[in-house]
Amino acid sequence: MSDKLPKPLKKAFIQVQDSSIHGKGVFAQKNIQKGDCIIEYKGERISWKTALKRHPHDPLQPNHTFYFSLTNGEVIDGKVKGNDARWINHSCAPNCIANEVKGKKDLSHVFLFAKKNIKTSDELFYDYSLDVEGKHTKAVKEDYLCRCGSKKCRGTMLCKK
Repeated sequence: MSDKLPKPLKKAFIQVQDSSIHGKGVFAQKNIQKGDCIIEYKGERISWKTALKRHPHDPLQPNHTFYFSLTNGEVIDGKVKGNDARWINHSCAPNCIANEVKGKKDLSHVFLFAKKNIKTSDELFYDYSLDVEGKHTKAVKEDYLCRCGSKKCRGTMLCKK
């Protein structure tokens, strides 16, 4: 438990733009150093029960959400009261990592940190490691197809089972 949360970089360090990977993405506007706290993933805090009632955000893309699962069972819904962090795309070879940090009153926050030095104009990525119930069948993996194109691509945004 910490009352002191990481201080993210100023907004001028990143910008949302079209991504060649998927839809929109977040890009570095200045060099970012390994270990820098880039941004907090913000949104409305809801229960999984509420998240399931809201699902899907977009019926045409039912597996595309802005949900970030927390260890206490809550969900951050980046679509509601969210910020630019919701546009950071997945990669199997990410340059960022998402860390859950406890703040005042044991409230969980999610921050994105640079996993390595990131150059100006590079797109930011983290490994979503999505966890869905049931077996990761071929059909399920296709629902969560990865488009990162990295040499380490595992073909899915799902966590390794």
